[in-house]
Amino acid sequence: MGKTNLKRLISSSTTTIVLLLVYGAGLAAATFIEKYQGSEVARSMVYCSPLFFLLQFLLVLNWLAIAIRQHSLKMRKWGMLITHGAFVIILLGALVSHLYGEEGILHLREGETSNRFAVRHADGVTYHTLPFSVELMNFTLTRYPGSSSPSAYESELLVHMGEEVISQRVYMNNVLDVKGYRFFQASYDQDEQGTVLSVNRDVAGRTITYTGYAVLLLGLVLCFVDKRSRFMQLGRRLKELRSSVLLILSVLSSLSVHANDTSTQVTNDTSIRATEAMQAQATETVLKNVINAGHAARFGALPLQSGKGRVLPANTFSSEVLRKLHKSDTFGSLNSDQFLISVLVMPELWTQVPFIAVPGKELSDFYHLPSQQCAYMDVFDDDGNYKLQEKLEEAYGRMSSARTRFDKELIKFDEQINIFHQLLNWQLLNLFPKEDDPQHTWYAPGDDLSAFSGKDSMFVSRILTWYAEEVQTSFQSGDWTKPNEIVGMISTYQQAKNKIEGVTPEKMEAEIKYNRLDVFSQCKKGYLIFGGLLLVSAFASLFKRIRWIRLSGWVFCVAILAVFFFHMYGMGMRWYIAGYAPWSNSYETMVYVSWATVFAGLLFARRSLLTFALATLFGGTILFVSGLNWMDPQINPLVPVLKSPWLMFHVAVIVGAYGFFGISCLLGLVNLVMMSLRKSVLIQRIKELSIINEMSLLIGLALMTIGTFLGAIWANESWGRYWGWDPKETWALITMVVYAIVTHLHLMPFRNKLWLFNLSSVIAFYSVLMTFFGVNYFLSGMHSYGQNDHVGGIFIYLFASVFLVALLGILSFMGKQKQNN
Repeated sequence: MGKTNLKRLISSSTTTIVLLLVYGAGLAAATFIEKYQGSEVARSMVYCSPLFFLLQFLLVLNWLAIAIRQHSLKMRKWGMLITHGAFVIILLGALVSHLYGEEGILHLREGETSNRFAVRHADGVTYHTLPFSVELMNFTLTRYPGSSSPSAYESELLVHMGEEVISQRVYMNNVLDVKGYRFFQASYDQDEQGTVLSVNRDVAGRTITYTGYAVLLLGLVLCFVDKRSRFMQLGRRLKELRSSVLLILSVLSSLSVHANDTSTQVTNDTSIRATEAMQAQATETVLKNVINAGHAARFGALPLQSGKGRVLPANTFSSEVLRKLHKSDTFGSLNSDQFLISVLVMPELWTQVPFIAVPGKELSDFYHLPSQQCAYMDVFDDDGNYKLQEKLEEAYGRMSSARTRFDKELIKFDEQINIFHQLLNWQLLNLFPKEDDPQHTWYAPGDDLSAFSGKDSMFVSRILTWYAEEVQTSFQSGDWTKPNEIVGMISTYQQAKNKIEGVTPEKMEAEIKYNRLDVFSQCKKGYLIFGGLLLVSAFASLFKRIRWIRLSGWVFCVAILAVFFFHMYGMGMRWYIAGYAPWSNSYETMVYVSWATVFAGLLFARRSLLTFALATLFGGTILFVSGLNWMDPQINPLVPVLKSPWLMFHVAVIVGAYGFFGISCLLGLVNLVMMSLRKSVLIQRIKELSIINEMSLLIGLALMTIGTFLGAIWANESWGRYWGWDPKETWALITMVVYAIVTHLHLMPFRNKLWLFNLSSVIAFYSVLMTFFGVNYFLSGMHSYGQNDHVGGIFIYLFASVFLVALLGILSFMGKQKQNN
């Protein structure tokens, strides 16, 4: 009897869910242990502990027992067998790597030869001996033109194997492989005279693990094409339910949002009123003296070099600056190019114009600044002292983790003031390339121009002064011929002196067009408008099958498809301009997630217009978030580690999964709302949407799995290890585990499976949010594609959503109980 119970326990699906829950919870706890106790403690307590290995062994044993009990081999469930078997192979490869692999660091100075590398353990550092010697001949660090940001770094090595000597260059994403040992460019000495190479030896583990990855890919493909698979079964069940589709329009009518925001500011202080009058007059003057739009466009087409080394049109620079200072692309009637020229020509007036956005109310109250926007002169007292200086020094004196919200807002505000201060002094505007500069540095008119000589020195030091004078004259005459000629002279000089490859008029024009089209802002409007109309049409067509309603729905689908292709066009333009796949930072990733969400909805459009409508609305909402002030749409040069083709595949696939998870979350919410209505006639509709929900989850889980392991391959090819238990990596794995639990809930002996599944599909999405946002906010990690330091405001809404989901879960459970009765 005891053996029977033990077999039943081991082969139970409930045991699977419990083991996965414990596994996910342990991984989550480890990420916070690492934050507060350090990575070595997290490894010893969780990642490399005997209990953790035992838990993984029990998961393997549980799956084998279930496969035997259900006769999976006899029933030819190849997709399930191969997919789960692949995880066993991958775990075996990880075990072999852990037991027999070597991983360490080789530090060399130029001219130094060594055959020993350091291996770090929990107890300290030991040294292993290589069967050959490695000599560093030269280390080279290449920076982006005119910038201190590294573009690439590489080591020229000589490998001494007896009488044989091999010469090899090692740089990021280019590995040296000798006798099973692999050397990767990890870091370098600050004086740029030494290199740090990571060393890895894991032939057996790598072979087994890569085999597991290949088997996993085969298994996942079979899970979607094998007619015995769960996905294909769901597709057949959905077709059976299509004949009796029901609709409830009242779901939408009960949802409404009202928002009111009023603010008043009253002051009776005479001096403040006088200051405001002066500022109002200054604002009126700068808005009255408007730069000719055609001339501003000519100036905006001039290329200049950013502080990070990228050459971009002045139009992009002016847009970025105005957005940072004013939180908008325009100021009054001035576009960003007109604003920039106006500041260069009338700097004294602009010091009195209240247009610099104040980051927070606490800051404005402390320094007695206007609550929304202040002028440059407002941050200086009557003696010309910088008001922020004292508190600013205190803020910088604290560790970043110990800084208060006030400190962070103060630092951000100081950055805005410094940017404007440099503009007033004709700095940042790096228009003039120096022909013989080995770093290809471009200079601004306000910089130290002593590096130039002869005619070049005279030109760069005087041209902008002449230009400002001619613009002032043009304000009176209305004739912009002279300013246009001077801009032409600057352009001619740039073309003659520039030596940076890839700076072409075609690329500058493409970027200006990209700025002008404002693609993603337009797509946001299109998705929200047409998605909303399609949602109404989808409900109406299912409630009453009137031909014109159905036709209108498909018209809206065509409109959404047009917006979708425009979205793709915008991403393609950004790819061309930047020179890399546009999903390397938080803004780009949000834009891509929006596209992936709509694409995921498009796949289900024929089965359910409601699903497509929800996906479109969600895509528009994501684009809305990406356009908020704390998101930075700036195109920046890539750090060396991201210059890899693996970036394109890894991030594209793993973030694409988020789109399907988002659709599942929305479908789960809709189903919970319908369950809350306590109408038995909705059961058929709930079942249909639940099937689509699960199909979307299965696609998302497959993409998440493939993307995660593509990242592991990237890590192994770039650093010599598959997995470093970085918080972002760990939470990607946790998300996989969470969604694996949700997709296996149908195996549970639970009465209200439909309610549990839909609620779980909503709750599971919080793991995605934690992976994408939360890791960067609560933890710390090396991954950068989703990073943003200003995501804190989102969590207010997330915490509120937790309460609403909990309330909806209770109401829907009560409603489902009544439906069952």
